[in-house]
Amino acid sequence: MLGAMFRAGTPMTPNLNPQGGGHYFIDRDGKAFRHILNFLRLGRLDLPCGYGETALLRAEADFYQIRPLLDALRELEASQGTPAPTAALLHADVDSSPRLVHFSARRGPHHYELSSVQVDTFRANLFCTDPECLGAMRARFGVANEDRAEGGPHFHLEWAPCPAELPEVEYRRLGLQPLWTGGPGERREVVGTPGFLEEVLRVALEHGFRLDSVFPDPEDLLNSRSLRFVRH
Repeated sequence: MLGAMFRAGTPMTPNLNPQGGGHYFIDRDGKAFRHILNFLRLGRLDLPCGYGETALLRAEADFYQIRPLLDALRELEASQGTPAPTAALLHADVDSSPRLVHFSARRGPHHYELSSVQVDTFRANLFCTDPECLGAMRARFGVANEDRAEGGPHFHLEWAPCPAELPEVEYRRLGLQPLWTGGPGERREVVGTPGFLEEVLRVALEHGFRLDSVFPDPEDLLNSRSLRFVRH
């Protein structure tokens, strides 16, 4: 994968951004990449004593498809008595539909005007056979309880960002709600499909999954309708 990124005729991945002058920026974890480069240079895994980010390094090695490094990490974890992650499946589907909303807008003390605005509603279904990863997904999207989630290995989310033209009181009256992600101090609204899938991708890689399929267009990952991840 790392070599294929720069091979002529290969479609450019969303993580690879040309910077000019023959330089490229790879939107991946920079600290982990240091150990990947050392492995490629030396041909062996040489991590500092007490290194505690093997799961992240394994996710990065899987992204770049460096099989010898993945094998070396498995051997390291086995020697340390660290259980290898169990096989699991993660599936994320997201769909959007526009909705025309009519409301009365107050233009003066006794003047009301009928207005309309389009509200984009998003629906997402996540299925994951790893309870820990599923719990991380729920926490990432602020689903601390079952009020917006189904039981079992899947849960459903529905949200609709509030258009600037729609009064807050009308937004609440329609029963619409936004979707938020991030922890304290970094809470941000998920506006649409790209923001949602980016968060799903982050959590999946943090838990050792690799991307298996993208529908409908593999070259437009963050605007896709369905992502499938696997962990062997």
